Amino acid sequence: MLLREIVENNHYNFIDSAENWEDSIRQSCKPLEADGTVSCGYALEIIECVKKHGPYIAIMPGFALPHAMENSACVSGTAISFMKVEKPVPFDDADPDKSATVFFTLASVDNEQHLKNMRQLFKMLTNEELCAELREARTAEDLLLLADKYK
Repeated sequence: MLLREIVENNHYNFIDSAENWEDSIRQSCKPLEADGTVSCGYALEIIECVKKHGPYIAIMPGFALPHAMENSACVSGTAISFMKVEKPVPFDDADPDKSATVFFTLASVDNEQHLKNMRQLFKMLTNEELCAELREARTAEDLLLLADKYK
């Protein structure tokens, strides 16, 4: 399952708060930067995309999917990272549904693997129970327990 893969690859991050939405994106990219899946410029690409296109990454209340456009020069691998922020991060002050505490950051160079990851992510995000439990996750062990529970 995707959550197990995220933990096994150390692609997770738990933080108390972010200064703003830009900082949340930088923080969400750190696990992918740590192993070279993306370069430090990837977070900036995502920030620029959000500034240009609006908060498209805030996909549902409480959840964000930071990602940049296809064929980013800053991406050298295909992976998804998980980040949990205790204090909600607003992407649009006028719309509380555009705040997030759970981030799944996407990076892709392999379209087939990316589609597999997206299918797994879609399955997870359409499970209301799992989404509620992801909002409460505090540790990598919590993610592994959820991976086992929702195989």
